Amino acid sequence: MAVDILLFLIGFALAGMTLLDVFETVVVPGGSRASLKVARRLVRTLLPLWKAARGKRHGLSSAFAPLVLVLCFVIWMAFLALGFGLMAYAARSDFQPPLRSFFDGVYIVGSSLVTVGLAQSNPFGLARWIVLAAGFCGLGVMTMAVTYLLEVQSSVSKRDIGIIKLNTAAGEPPSAVTLLQRFAAIGNRDEIAQVLRDGRDWCATVRQSHSNHPSLIYFQSIGTGAGWPAALGALLDVALLSEHCVAEDSLRGAAVLLRDEGTRMARELAWVIGLAPTEVTPDEPRLRQAIERLEASGYAIRETTRLDAIAGQRAEYLSCVNALAQHLGKPTAVLVRQD
Repeated sequence: MAVDILLFLIGFALAGMTLLDVFETVVVPGGSRASLKVARRLVRTLLPLWKAARGKRHGLSSAFAPLVLVLCFVIWMAFLALGFGLMAYAARSDFQPPLRSFFDGVYIVGSSLVTVGLAQSNPFGLARWIVLAAGFCGLGVMTMAVTYLLEVQSSVSKRDIGIIKLNTAAGEPPSAVTLLQRFAAIGNRDEIAQVLRDGRDWCATVRQSHSNHPSLIYFQSIGTGAGWPAALGALLDVALLSEHCVAEDSLRGAAVLLRDEGTRMARELAWVIGLAPTEVTPDEPRLRQAIERLEASGYAIRETTRLDAIAGQRAEYLSCVNALAQHLGKPTAVLVRQD
């Protein structure tokens, strides 16, 4: 009797911990803080193996994040089956005929979890409530899985639309200088302010969705080229050049706001997945080359431009952008493309 009570309590605890982990991962913003942390542990285990198998040049493929997401739900359902199976086996005398083994209990509650309801034994008493609870939990987890998948598709789609639009103007990989040169070449420099405003909106949208659901950070879409860390770095470079180098006062306000929002996005997403900023050396020669190209494209350059200060600011935000890019096996921002 005491052993059955202990088995029931262990099963109840395992089922409760699993449901809490599902709830905090899928519903609660900011990722799971529960003890299981299935999603986080899966990423930490599979990411090094995946990168080693593909090599550093290839980085993460578009299949990595969906695989982790599917494995999470498989593991959650398996834990629920084990937890409710322990409870069913502890109440085995409440089944007719009585359960012969723990695996019979897992089979009966597992069929309820997947809403099939195959039963070789008729439950009564406490066993009825165990089987019923298993059915409700299985239905709830599967419903949350479908809802979460729709949320993931929506968030990734919004992020990738911004990347594709940026790549059209900034090239591949995206470069701030290339973007500004192209707008000058097509006589559309007035639209740069709108690019800065759209970039700020994109940073805010991605930061909100990806910090609330950190698994989105690992989703890589086909057709987005270098990926979102490079796009973020290019937008921050555009803001930096527009704020400090291009002598156009109408751009400064939007550039400052974009740089603040983008820097906050990089820091927050790096913090969410536990990344430390990388060390970045200020690159004044590359900035000087960028300014020369902008001047050759017809931009007026501010006379008070201080390359050392600008290079220091760029190194500061690139420390988080580069950390994210290296973690995902993706290229980082390119200021001046060597065509």
